[in-house]
Amino acid sequence: MAGNTEAQELPEGIFSILDTDLYKLTMQCAILKYLPDVLVTYAFTNRTPHMRLTRAAFQWLQDQISKLANISLTSSEIDYLKSTCTFFNDTYLHFLTAFRFQPSKHVRAFFTPLKDTGSQDDVGDLSLDIGGRWLDTILYEIPLLALTSETYFKFCDKDWTYKNQEDRAYIKGRRLMEHGCIFSEFGSRRRRDYHTQDLVIQGLKRAAVDCKAQAWKGKLSGTSNVHFAMKYGLSPVGTVAHEWFMGIASITNDYEHANETALRYWVGCFGEGVLGIALTDTFGTPTFLKAFKRTMPTPANSMADDRATLIPGAASPPLPLMDSTGSMDTAEERSYAQIFQGVRQDSGNPIEFVKAMRDFYESQGIHERKTIVFSDSLNIELCLEYMRAAEEAGFTPTFGIDDFVHESDGQKSVPLNIVIKLSSANGYAAIKISDNIGKNTGDSETVHKVKETLGYVEKKWVNGDETTRWGTTNNKATKAKVQEG
Repeated sequence: MAGNTEAQELPEGIFSILDTDLYKLTMQCAILKYLPDVLVTYAFTNRTPHMRLTRAAFQWLQDQISKLANISLTSSEIDYLKSTCTFFNDTYLHFLTAFRFQPSKHVRAFFTPLKDTGSQDDVGDLSLDIGGRWLDTILYEIPLLALTSETYFKFCDKDWTYKNQEDRAYIKGRRLMEHGCIFSEFGSRRRRDYHTQDLVIQGLKRAAVDCKAQAWKGKLSGTSNVHFAMKYGLSPVGTVAHEWFMGIASITNDYEHANETALRYWVGCFGEGVLGIALTDTFGTPTFLKAFKRTMPTPANSMADDRATLIPGAASPPLPLMDSTGSMDTAEERSYAQIFQGVRQDSGNPIEFVKAMRDFYESQGIHERKTIVFSDSLNIELCLEYMRAAEEAGFTPTFGIDDFVHESDGQKSVPLNIVIKLSSANGYAAIKISDNIGKNTGDSETVHKVKETLGYVEKKWVNGDETTRWGTTNNKATKAKVQEG
């Protein structure tokens, strides 16, 4: 790793609450409104288990986790959220102003050496246990993942450099934009460190200047990282994560209605036309589409089928659908598919997904142009392939690009594939199925039971091996292929 003096002047680790993805804040806002007292646990998974830490690395990570307790929202950050993220209500902003991480209460880290000699060089596996109120623990995911990745690339894989990071991001961003791609930067959770992500965003902003000068159709639409959005005048981008659907399914123990319940409370919290990209694959896209075509309750029909999509013990019921003026009195019945501006594809075969969504919207008589956000295992070639497929099918494609734009040179310093997922809520297992068996998450018995309940058809995508998501040396993702098993 380069001993870059500019990088050494920057603080290590995490130093801002806003150094996280927007959708963690939006979900926390909804949790505060509806489910403030729900208790949860999270599980850490290293999908690249051969990439381990040393004891010295683990000790540094422990220290950085402890330092999270020192972070609080600044007055300038509060002003930024008020002016930019206008979907946050005053109650939530007041809560966030007083929010503090409490890692000594909520996080436990463990190091299990493969061979314990007591040396600082001993190599072993990392475990992270997170637990507490959902409201208090939801913001740990991104900082803990970013810190774990920073630890690995600080102590264990040093075969990389800051040199040319900005230029590489510039070249990749420029190529995407000159071919008409609209994309956002999604790289917070697996970045090498803060400085690397900073360089990447600087490179992408340079490319965006070229794009504007050349009048290309492409665009850098923003970043998921709220801190960097604020720092560089970009739009913070994001809507909702699998966690929202997983938590509600676990709390209600009703997987048949979980998607619809999650959609209903989301719109009830933020309203129509706000944060309107729906994530389809938590329990498989076919199951989601059954809920997506359902009609959201209006004041006229809200009592007709309420019980199945109300959360027992929620602090308040979701507001019914309003009309364009904000009135509930004249709201017309509309399906969630009509209400949401589009969907996000995060697992399985993207080409098959485009076809499935085109068929779905046609079957529902929905002909307005919808958006598909692609966010799974992307590179430049795949972005261009999926863009063509989506546009030919009548969609507006956008992309959430993460690790490929942060790569050192595509052959070395492969990113860690690490995740932190909700593992239980109110004592019940929380699971995710997705559209690819490689992304199944959670208690295996519950996963199997839910698949049977939902009639889930197993799919294995040949590009869906999570252990080699970004390759090992020269392996690269190629065109999309699928096989059913």
